[in-house]
Amino acid sequence: MRKFVRLFFVFALAALTLPAVAAAESDADREQGRFRPVETEGPPFTFQGVEWVDQRAFIESGRRCSTRNVDEEEQLAIDSEVRAILAKRAAREPQATGGVINVYFHVIRNGTGTGGDVPDSMIDAQIGVLNDAFAPWGWSFSLVATDRTNDDAWYTMTPGSTAERDAKAALRQGSADDLNIYTANLGGNLLGWATFPSDYWKRPTDDGVVLLYSSLPGGSAAPYNLGDTATHEVGHWMGLYHTFQGGCNAKGDYVDDTPSERSPAFGCPTGRDSCVAKKDIGLDPIKNFMDYTEDACMDEFTAGQDDRMDDQFTAYRFGK
Repeated sequence: MRKFVRLFFVFALAALTLPAVAAAESDADREQGRFRPVETEGPPFTFQGVEWVDQRAFIESGRRCSTRNVDEEEQLAIDSEVRAILAKRAAREPQATGGVINVYFHVIRNGTGTGGDVPDSMIDAQIGVLNDAFAPWGWSFSLVATDRTNDDAWYTMTPGSTAERDAKAALRQGSADDLNIYTANLGGNLLGWATFPSDYWKRPTDDGVVLLYSSLPGGSAAPYNLGDTATHEVGHWMGLYHTFQGGCNAKGDYVDDTPSERSPAFGCPTGRDSCVAKKDIGLDPIKNFMDYTEDACMDEFTAGQDDRMDDQFTAYRFGK
């Protein structure tokens, strides 16, 4: 009986102290910029025939973008290397601040050729979306060639798979400053991924952007079917990180004029501010192409992102 009374007292005390502890932790989070407002879960979210608890669950699953995460140690090494390369080039060669990027488009269909056969009109529309997004910063994209391949294994490729390596080894064209885009019915319910400029010399045949074919303008991958999955992934190919990279810390995505963001945004949450200790910087950049919002919500890069793209392209792609 005494044991039962003692246990009851412990549980009662815990129940009384937990709310106070939670409140204290919340205050500390707010002070250090770690607080994330509660986001409404919303209704079930269906994408490509798969139902998720809500759209947030889809986003947090990693399907929105499967570009590899670059840890802080590698980020610092890359930025140091870029500064050294640019300093060495400055006396003899101009920096790339824009230009025309040749595009090789590789349509991968299933074995019979009936699945994923993106028409030329959608490819042209996708090039148009890229031009609209990057033109304000001096970059344009010119479609040089399109090829179509039937292969069941390549058709459902995933990042780092044998299928991806084989497809790229067989199809890739051009050099470091040429953009290769591959479309397929990606495995794992994925939307796309890309390589970074600094990856090129380590694995040149892997270079490029891979897209879910139905994410192209007019495709069936709503609400990601206006072509800005390609814009997002080409942003990575040009050297940009996600706007929420590093959360609320000082470095973030290594771009000064993109406000810090605690976590990826989804939908189009106007007024979202997930790093409340940094209100002077601004609300979350939900309209930025490098966030995870829906295509209809995205419409901008920043001047700082343009500077980073110029530096990265010059260091690793320009004239290579």
